[in-house]
Amino acid sequence: MAETDRPVLVATEPLDLTADMVITELNRMGVPVVRFNPADIGTDLMVSAQFGVSSAPVVGQLRTPSRTADLEHVRAVYWRRPVWPTFAHLEADDARFAAAQVRYGLGGILYAHKGPLWVNHPLQDAAADYKPAQLAVAQRLGLTVPPSLVTNDPDMARQFIAAYGPVIAKTLRWTPYERDGVPMTSWAEPVITDEIDDTLRAAPHLFQARVEKAADLRVLIVGRRVFAVRIDSGLLDWRTDYDALSYSVVDLPERLVKALYAVLDHFGLASGSFDLALDRDGEFHWLELNPNGQWGWLEEETGLEMSAAIAELLIQGDLDGHRL
Repeated sequence: MAETDRPVLVATEPLDLTADMVITELNRMGVPVVRFNPADIGTDLMVSAQFGVSSAPVVGQLRTPSRTADLEHVRAVYWRRPVWPTFAHLEADDARFAAAQVRYGLGGILYAHKGPLWVNHPLQDAAADYKPAQLAVAQRLGLTVPPSLVTNDPDMARQFIAAYGPVIAKTLRWTPYERDGVPMTSWAEPVITDEIDDTLRAAPHLFQARVEKAADLRVLIVGRRVFAVRIDSGLLDWRTDYDALSYSVVDLPERLVKALYAVLDHFGLASGSFDLALDRDGEFHWLELNPNGQWGWLEEETGLEMSAAIAELLIQGDLDGHRL
């Protein structure tokens, strides 16, 4: 197969404007794209793989109604925001069984092909998505980490708040949540000792000393290209009011960039979105890494060529030339 014919797989949900931006760039560059969503299996998605039948360890194929990809010729996989099937029409036990077969069948076939670059491999994404692990890695690699506590012990929480206040509470993992049928979400919020009660025992919570911020930063790294955007708002959590935000493109100190590269390398990621806080003395504080974070609106606000950078990395098909 000619190099120009090798496709990029894009795994994502149907309405993903960020993936659309990258696909537009891939189309502009003349690279074939096969877009699929695991939830479409059985109707608009077919997958097959053979093992032990040729000199190659695995030979496989993925088909949608409009595209076919021979998996051994795929140059890269953009694992964006795919949705796994839930089989709601089946009985509960049958649905769990079928969902497991898809996850470990389709997932296993894709993982078996070692050649393509993944942005990012879902197993690496999952490993990097644990905030307590991020905090430890960030500090080990020289980043400034606010004093933080993960606990389900109410007494420990009260002691931490008394020692490090003002303190904020943050979720350990965003999760779809409804109350009385109304979708809810959680922001970083102030917390005081009087608010801590025995309900804390039900699950670990993340508490963190509040950084007296001058601004926030969202930093997207693609391979070894850095896109850093300063976000000014005056808000504790800028996600609560996008209309109140203003943006400016900034350069980061070299030592900080190297530390962020090291975080990606530690987790085996080709790309990631970092949230940092800039204090009034000009010091950068680690907040978190989102291995598959949103950045599309920042490209629209700043003109930074983020989607083109991801497309170029996928076309290249490896990280050569993106390492220091």
